Amino acid sequence: MNSTTPHDIEHELIKLFGFKQFRVGQREIIESIRNGNHTLATLPTGSGKSICYQLPALIGEGLTIVVSPLISLMIDQVKLLKAQGIKRVASLNSMMNAKQKSAVINQLDAYKLLYCSPEMLQQEQVQQALSNKKIDYFVIDEAHCISQWGHEFRPDFLRLKDVIKRFNNPTVLALSATATPAIRQDIIKQLELPMKQLIYPIDRPNITFSVDEVTPNRKDERLTELIEQKSIPTMIYFSSRKVSESICRLLQTKFPDRRVAYYHGGMEQDERLLIQQQFMNDQLDIICCTSAFGMGVNKSNIRLVIHYHMPATIESFIQEVGRAGRDGEQSVSILLYAPGDEFLPFQLIQTELPTEDEVNLFLRENLNGQLEDYLNETKIRFLELQTEQHQQLHQDDRRREIIQYRDERERIKQQSIFKLVDWIKSATCRRVGLFYHFQKEVTKAQYECCDSCDFRLENWRHTFESYQKKERSIQKNWKALLDELLIRG
Repeated sequence: MNSTTPHDIEHELIKLFGFKQFRVGQREIIESIRNGNHTLATLPTGSGKSICYQLPALIGEGLTIVVSPLISLMIDQVKLLKAQGIKRVASLNSMMNAKQKSAVINQLDAYKLLYCSPEMLQQEQVQQALSNKKIDYFVIDEAHCISQWGHEFRPDFLRLKDVIKRFNNPTVLALSATATPAIRQDIIKQLELPMKQLIYPIDRPNITFSVDEVTPNRKDERLTELIEQKSIPTMIYFSSRKVSESICRLLQTKFPDRRVAYYHGGMEQDERLLIQQQFMNDQLDIICCTSAFGMGVNKSNIRLVIHYHMPATIESFIQEVGRAGRDGEQSVSILLYAPGDEFLPFQLIQTELPTEDEVNLFLRENLNGQLEDYLNETKIRFLELQTEQHQQLHQDDRRREIIQYRDERERIKQQSIFKLVDWIKSATCRRVGLFYHFQKEVTKAQYECCDSCDFRLENWRHTFESYQKKERSIQKNWKALLDELLIRG
């Protein structure tokens, strides 16, 4: 498959993307899949993972399928490539109507890159059309979604192994920024493929970490103090849709000069896309969001990520913090912690996993079409997958296996919460505490490291006053240039 020399790859990088050199890991990953190796790779968020499959896709002979968990991510990637003059790219997603989907399916030969959701790849029409094409690479972005122990497990990702087989086993690239060694092994097990592992450090040296402990009744006040001090692009993460909306309204009232919006999974899809595009295009200053606004957010100048609620896992925390500082400039993560905050993620576990009574209810055969009256969508998906995996068993054995797996999943989720609480309460280096789960050595901080080492919030204001002066200077220069053009005109 590989007929291009290293020099040629450098040339293609410049020609296609305008970059003079590869970032850490990119060349090695590209060479691995071009040599026909199924590859599992980890790179930090914002490190240019997309180049690892876009470049080989564009210089290859056949089609590359990219499986993405987020529609907004697909849309952004397609728009960005087309803006760069790369037209042979398309996506298939649930936002498209039947006519639009058919147009893409009927023109597959015109594309080099096709972005799909895992759910879309389960459709027979899509599988049938793609099974007749030459597929060079099958890319799974955010591959931790495959693992049942991952923090963003998606059942349809588990079914990808059958899709890969139907597509005549193209070379697979699985990418993640938050896969522990155990999750990496589970990904390989679930895909049933021999995979070369290319594991690179996932910590970002330009992000500073801080935990700000407050009393429960002072959290809102502390948040507004932080926002008042820092007029910079900011993301605030919540575990509750309702609270994200109420805090958004609070900030809109207190800071009428700031452009603030909320974003969560309960909003209409087109409304979510609009908010995301506004934030990406610097039309919003602050976004109050749940984890629904996470994977695939590629805004380069986010300076501050605040966690109003404690996330459920270290992986989720790293994923969300990784939105910051993608331009390499100093950025800060602040977790607001009030004693007792851990009870919310414990409660959320109960909304995700069915009780023993609910398992029994699901397995009854006389509830056709009525499940939604008794169980939420997350629990139904969990039970459907478990039933599918144990369908060969007798009813009693199936019930026992499902309940046993459910108990194990609950235990793992609870352990994840305890790990994060330990990190919050630890007096040792926060960077080491976060990343030792993923790698043997932690990269030295580029700026201040954390509040346990050398970082003080009160000293941070000066850093960002200089950032704001720089931003104002850029705006002033543009205004002067525009005035000059108008005078000349």
